[in-house]
Amino acid sequence: MIQIDDVVVSLDVLQEKFLCDLGACKGECCIEGDAGAPVEQEEVARLEEVLPVIWDDLSPEARAVIKKQGVVYVDEEGDLVTSIVNGKDCVFTCYDEKGTCYCAIEKAYRAGKVNFYKPVSCHLYPIRVGDYGPYKAVNYHRWSVCKAAVLLGKKENVPVYKFLKEPLIRKFGEEWYAALEEVAEEWQKQNKG
Repeated sequence: MIQIDDVVVSLDVLQEKFLCDLGACKGECCIEGDAGAPVEQEEVARLEEVLPVIWDDLSPEARAVIKKQGVVYVDEEGDLVTSIVNGKDCVFTCYDEKGTCYCAIEKAYRAGKVNFYKPVSCHLYPIRVGDYGPYKAVNYHRWSVCKAAVLLGKKENVPVYKFLKEPLIRKFGEEWYAALEEVAEEWQKQNKG
C-alpha cells in the first residue's frame, strides 16, 4: 500500500495490467453483477438531468424501472447504486447492432449532448474507491468478465493507473495523479528484478 494525501492506494493499481477490450467482452461489466454501479449522492441529480436526453436510448424495461423506483436505489449493503433491470442490467445500458453494450450517458456525452460523462465509479472501473471516513482506499477489483482486458493490458503493458488516468484525475485531481505517477515510477525502479 502507498498513501497520497488521505488516499491509500493498493499496489495492485500500480503493478497489475488492464486495457478494456470492448470487442471481446461486449460491455459485460454493465450487465452482470448483483447490484447497480455505485453512485455518489451528488451524482443523482446529474443522472436525473441527463434522463430526457438519453430516454429514447433506454430499453422499455429500463424506462419502467426508472419510472417505478428512480435512477438509483440502496442495495443490500446499504450503498447507493444505479437501478437495474431483471436483477442485473444497469438501467443506463443500450446496445448496438452487434449486441455490444454501451452506457447511454457516455454515448450522449461523446456526442456532445450532455456534459456529464457517467458515474465516476463506472469511469474508474476496475478500480473501486472505499470511503473510510478520514481516508479513502483505492483498490483494483478483479472480475472474470474482464479477463480479456487483463490479457490486452499485459500484451500492451498498460498498468491499471495509466489506463485510468482520466477518471483518477476526475476523482482526485491532477496534482494527486502526478504524485501517484511519481510514486509508481519510483516503485517500479525499486521492484525491477
